[in-house]
Amino acid sequence: MKRIDRRVPGERRVLVLDDEPDIRELLELTLVKMGLQVEAVGTVAEAKERAAAGGFDLCLTDMRLPDGDGLAFVRHIASLGLDLPVAVITAHGSAENAVAALKAGAFDYVAKPVALEQLRALVRAALSLPDRHLPAARGSQLMGDSEPLRRVRELIGKLARTQAPVYISGESGSGKELAARLIHENGARREQPFVPVNCGAIPESLMESEFFGYRKGAFTGADRDRAGFFQAAHGGTLFLDEVADLPLAMQVKLLRAIQEKRVRKVGATQEDPVDVRVVCATHQDLAKCVEAGRFRQDLFYRLNVIELNMPPLRECREDIPLLAESILQRIAGATGGPAASLSEAAFQTLAGYDFPGNIRELENILERAVALSGAQEIRPENLRLAAAGVNEGPVAGGGAIDAGGSLPEYLDRIEREAILHALGKTGYNRTAAARLLGITFRQLRYRIQRLGIGETGDETD
Repeated sequence: MKRIDRRVPGERRVLVLDDEPDIRELLELTLVKMGLQVEAVGTVAEAKERAAAGGFDLCLTDMRLPDGDGLAFVRHIASLGLDLPVAVITAHGSAENAVAALKAGAFDYVAKPVALEQLRALVRAALSLPDRHLPAARGSQLMGDSEPLRRVRELIGKLARTQAPVYISGESGSGKELAARLIHENGARREQPFVPVNCGAIPESLMESEFFGYRKGAFTGADRDRAGFFQAAHGGTLFLDEVADLPLAMQVKLLRAIQEKRVRKVGATQEDPVDVRVVCATHQDLAKCVEAGRFRQDLFYRLNVIELNMPPLRECREDIPLLAESILQRIAGATGGPAASLSEAAFQTLAGYDFPGNIRELENILERAVALSGAQEIRPENLRLAAAGVNEGPVAGGGAIDAGGSLPEYLDRIEREAILHALGKTGYNRTAAARLLGITFRQLRYRIQRLGIGETGDETD
């Protein structure tokens, strides 16, 4: 059947599906005051008929209906391939229904009794979604033509059109923050803040005030009101990197903030509404963290609505030449000189390396090669991968590599050199050095203490 566009030029149309006349009237009055054209129906059958006719920009549906349920209607719209965001109205406190709706493909949800300001924010976000047939937003890019990356880009495109919480898994250096930025930049919140937070770099005693803010006088040194990460990300996206490093006490507070969409500043007596989309990531296996008792199961349930797994670079070897060329161009842009190139032998060396540090390690290898080679063409020896133990093969005669002492001493020496190199490269900024090494701030701090590394790289007593 040919769909007829029933839109009046310049007007946005909303389809409301609810079997309670009072709720339909409340929703209709609210939406009309926003300058929208509204059609309200009371059954799934009527809603399917209206939606199939086309011309709607948004649909609001209740969960329980006389001839079906809201989840079935969400799935029906998805099966038709309509570019129609559907938001679900759930019963108060029904976290299970909210998560189920988001998993089914709903744009977002609002709980009863409907808070009108929250409803308006949801509607504005849904109506600001970019046309999915337009080119993706410029800015961040996920480069590569391999099949794993094509699948990732396709899923990112779908995730950008919802407000569902996303859990990004993958090894360190595989591009988890880049994926989070792409979800944000191509979604309804693209004009609002993207606030990245390294959960492992925040001292436990400061976590609550950093996340939720504080009121003047709340504690010693609180000489003014201060907003937290949630307030800073209001209207936009809050990216929680290394979320597995959050202590259990903070996980409880985070769960409440996500469920209630409200936060209380330290020292405040009342909660404030916040409108944020939460995207989280970690290189750890969150499910195993739950099994080990280090991560709350209920918080995992709320964060892991949709999982996006970033493939390691060794599974996308065909993308290495493209990535290397882009990185060399970026290095040249930063230094103001011509871009270096890789010899064919250097390309082959990179292609045979497993990259335990993934794209971040590739960047570090090329930056080091450019700095140390002093030539326009980078050769295999400039990559210094043999020193890292790549493709060395068995030692002649079957003997062991001379560790210059016991194995623990040898490993400590290698670890110390890697940490000192990272600290020197980042001007002894420990947070930046931890990111460069692909570990958390806490892990780096522990290693520095264990190895006796001082503030300037000298050994401590």
